[in-house]
Amino acid sequence: MGTLTPTAIKRWIALEMKRLREAAGYDRAAAAERIGKATTVIAHVETSRNLPAPADLEILLDFYGVPERAPFFRDLTKRAKRGRDWWINFDHGVFEWFNLYLGLETGAARISTVDLVVLPGLFQTRDYALAIMREGRRWNNKAELETMVDLRMARQEILDRPGDAPHIWSILDESVLRRQVGGPAVMREQLEHLMELSERPNIDIQVLPFTAGAHGASDGMFILLDYPSEFGGDPGTVYVENRREGLYYEDAEDLRRFRSTFERLQAQAEHPGRTRSFIQNLARELNEQ
Repeated sequence: MGTLTPTAIKRWIALEMKRLREAAGYDRAAAAERIGKATTVIAHVETSRNLPAPADLEILLDFYGVPERAPFFRDLTKRAKRGRDWWINFDHGVFEWFNLYLGLETGAARISTVDLVVLPGLFQTRDYALAIMREGRRWNNKAELETMVDLRMARQEILDRPGDAPHIWSILDESVLRRQVGGPAVMREQLEHLMELSERPNIDIQVLPFTAGAHGASDGMFILLDYPSEFGGDPGTVYVENRREGLYYEDAEDLRRFRSTFERLQAQAEHPGRTRSFIQNLARELNEQ
């Protein structure tokens, strides 16, 4: 679990403390009474605002019937307090709602993406990212834009993480691969990079061809994040982004629906092997222009 950030750890503790309380049959008021504090203390822990105090943690886990988990939770809270979110150097340009995603992405064991407009950030070359981001919003100056491109490139370091790089499964609409972002030369380099990524054992890429017709993700992109086995009981997270905000779904029924949609898209999309041939042909066409 060496790659988990304080943000990801706080989120998991919050979810798990809430799940354990509800499984034990207590409301927040009962839990607060047990530790002799206000109900807001429990609320702040269960919404990731605060980490639980060590003494409160011991009492609550015993109250919830799982005292044996205290050492694991103690270790996590210590790590969250000692740790530092790696993107702090870029923080002045990061939307507040995106901070959580950066923490979750860094700690994910599996990332499943559906993209209908542009390539996922983890796959973008610098020139492709620059072209996308330049048009995506109004920047105060060139330095601010470059800093955000640097952040996107820094995110990609998880793909080369020794020993525990996440498994990425990406489904791309055909239009994503055909749109010449940045012009033919930039797109050719991007497609060649995508080819290289598709050869990695921890990366699977499928193109969803135009001939697939209507599909379950026609209302937009989404990312499904699953976490390491150490976070037992974690249901995962679905992240959906639009121009104004990022949305996080962690309800069991929501996750079931998104997973079902992803599985249907996998069946509709081309096999990863055929996708590589498709990308290769597109790159060849650009070379001939």
